[in-house]
Amino acid sequence: MTGFYTTSLFKLERQILKWVISRPSTDAQATQLAAGEIDTFAAWHVEARADNQILMCDFRNRTRLWLMVAPLFADGDARTILYFGSAVIPVRREPNVKARMGWPFSALIGFHTIYSQALLYFAKKRLQSRGSDG
Repeated sequence: MTGFYTTSLFKLERQILKWVISRPSTDAQATQLAAGEIDTFAAWHVEARADNQILMCDFRNRTRLWLMVAPLFADGDARTILYFGSAVIPVRREPNVKARMGWPFSALIGFHTIYSQALLYFAKKRLQSRGSDG
């Protein structure tokens, strides 16, 4: 999980969060989060955790981020597989009215999809270069 949160692309997101919403974070904190030593990181807090996975929620309770690592044994090689999921939670403003995403979330969903794929790409490259499951 450290490999995910310390990629150059995610570090850029962390800098933006530091500047825009005053939620700084460090690589050391990413390591502590992965080790289960802390439960908050940048704009997120841990909602649930197991030995090999974590569910994070943002400070506004609008998005969730799930990461899981698992061993994969293929062709005689031991590898690590990284699972990733994210969700944007719609807001119900009035009882008996359908929950809505809101225009900012709707407008950015295409970007979010591409950005998520890029994050996974960079995490994969980082893990491959380190030869570990971080």
